[in-house]
Amino acid sequence: MSAATKYNRISPIYELIDLPLEFLFFRRWRKEALSGLSGTVLEVGVGTGRNLKYYPSSSLVTGIDNSEGMLEKAREKAGGMQNITLLLMDAEHLEFPDKSFDYVVTTFVLCTIPDPLKALKEMRRVLKPSGEMINLEHVRSSNSLIALFEDLINPGLFFLLGDHTTRHTLKNLEEAGFIIQEAKKLAFKDVFRKIRSKP
Repeated sequence: MSAATKYNRISPIYELIDLPLEFLFFRRWRKEALSGLSGTVLEVGVGTGRNLKYYPSSSLVTGIDNSEGMLEKAREKAGGMQNITLLLMDAEHLEFPDKSFDYVVTTFVLCTIPDPLKALKEMRRVLKPSGEMINLEHVRSSNSLIALFEDLINPGLFFLLGDHTTRHTLKNLEEAGFIIQEAKKLAFKDVFRKIRSKP
């Protein structure tokens, strides 16, 4: 079953699945990472639109997702927001010209894209040379015990959500050509990270 099919299936209850993490951590991280952005923003994997309220009204935000079910939820949240455009699109095949955006944003998305390196290369292509990539992601921990736990839960999360808990996202960013400026540890040692990088 493809990731898009899985997310179409769970879209009605998706926000309940990670509600505790959203309440305790995610909403604060989203606000801190996104509320100061300006210019043109591409959000890859906009999902149900949880980030949309944190973008300044002066920014022009294009949100994409490959799940129509998730986009329906995002459209409900975007009602009345004139600066938001939502599109059905595959992150591995971005339908935008080169150097189109001032920022590219992902939040808890790179764990679900089938070929994250291919998608990251596409994100770098559409980012302006002066632009910035911002990622809030969970990654494989450098702590051996935490990494073992991630290995144990990975098959179940992949089956349910198409979610890989063991990805080396920092390495993938560098392989895609990004220069990492910040890799801030947010929670659970180094599992959750805020990453800022330049193309």
